[in-house]
Amino acid sequence: MAKDSAGAFKLIANNKKAYHDFFIEDKYECGIELFGTEIKSMRMGKCSIKEAYVRIENGEAFIIGMNVSPYEKGNIFNKDPLRTRKLLLHRAEINKLAGKIAEKGYTIMPLQVYLKNSRAKVEIGLARGKKLYDKRQDIAKKDMRREVEREFKEKIRG
Repeated sequence: MAKDSAGAFKLIANNKKAYHDFFIEDKYECGIELFGTEIKSMRMGKCSIKEAYVRIENGEAFIIGMNVSPYEKGNIFNKDPLRTRKLLLHRAEINKLAGKIAEKGYTIMPLQVYLKNSRAKVEIGLARGKKLYDKRQDIAKKDMRREVEREFKEKIRG
């Protein structure tokens, strides 16, 4: 388990698709409201945020589409895996995000789910959608970087 400056840090889920489809302009760390069997399932690494997004309703932030698999030993206490979960953010942060997503083209995407000091945290990002040509440019840059690294390794080997 990797160490963070604030203590223990264990990555549970990562949303690579968000970085491919969106420009991430701002990032926020927030807590998430979970029930007992859900956190147990998360500690086992059973969480997915591929199709998830964040919506702000009535001054509160909610994550929709996040899949937390049911805990095997949870029986009747298991909740719906795709239920809407509340995110724990400060009022000023929620107001700032609400103002930004009112603009055209902005959305809020979950980027990572991790455990920090035994608490589940979600990193969310203020995202603006990429056009097809932006995605092509990113792929071209990645290919160029990979080619340069390959040439560098060959020079070192001699």
